[in-house]
Amino acid sequence: MKLTRRLVLHLTAGAAAIPALPWHALAESYPSRRITLVVPFAPGALTDITARVLAERMQPILGQSIVVENVGGADGTIAAGRVAHAAPDGYTLVVGNWNTHVTNGAIYTLSYDVVKDFEPIALLPEAPMVLIAKKATPATNLSEFISWLEANPNKASMGTAGAGSPPDLLARLLRKDSGTQFGLVAYRGAAPAMQDILAGQIEAMFISIAAALPQVRSGNVKALGVTARKRMAIAPEIPTMDEAGLPGFYFSLWSALFAPHGTPRDIIEKLNSAAVRTLADPGVRQKFEAMGVQIPPDEQQTPEALAAYQKAEIEKWWPIIKAAGIKAE
Repeated sequence: MKLTRRLVLHLTAGAAAIPALPWHALAESYPSRRITLVVPFAPGALTDITARVLAERMQPILGQSIVVENVGGADGTIAAGRVAHAAPDGYTLVVGNWNTHVTNGAIYTLSYDVVKDFEPIALLPEAPMVLIAKKATPATNLSEFISWLEANPNKASMGTAGAGSPPDLLARLLRKDSGTQFGLVAYRGAAPAMQDILAGQIEAMFISIAAALPQVRSGNVKALGVTARKRMAIAPEIPTMDEAGLPGFYFSLWSALFAPHGTPRDIIEKLNSAAVRTLADPGVRQKFEAMGVQIPPDEQQTPEALAAYQKAEIEKWWPIIKAAGIKAE
């Protein structure tokens, strides 16, 4: 009985020591079980589609299943908060985006910090937008459109998807950079705003290029410029805002992979490697290009590059949000 008791005590002591293993030791066997990829928006949204394409290709690379879980509500703050407070073990990740990891920090009172409570992993595909104008607008390009706005202050209106949305903030940035004045009209989505442009009720709006392209190519609206740094493969005929006469006017509705703060570096590197390999896959690239989104260049796919990009975006957009007095509704 004594030998048995000693053996039991020895095994119990050994078992009690297991949780004390340092994170780097646990990272060596990562991943050893299913990974949950949290998406802050409803199924079918661009971020959701990006996450599902990513998960499908990363599974065989990592050798474990990846489950995409949609956790909508409060402009993505619920999902982001859940991941911010999750265990930093690499098994709960979030596909955040410009809203969840930039603008929400200036608009909402959050239980987490959009920078300090996350570990950046990799920048994912970006969706630039295009400035479109109604067919009857007396301008054939961006420079002429700005000249017309200057000559007609507060007579034009631009559609938005509500305060703090990309079309809203881009319209405010356009006013600031061009020194023009025009009204903003909020809609529940891109579709009703497009209908009012087609009907001539509003003059212009920023919209995703995939949503705009059918109307642009049918001649029902004018495309004045895309907010990308280079022309897009899906619509090479549309100039960038830079080329069209507004230097430095860049924007992309980007998404990115984040882990909770404190996730071991080894795990971050494994996840980054899997994401980079996924974005390099020809089939994946073809899917994204057909959707009108751009895959970031290799040098922008590191955790450090994502951290720097997020910081730059916050420095750019928070002053615009605060100057406009935009608050959570």
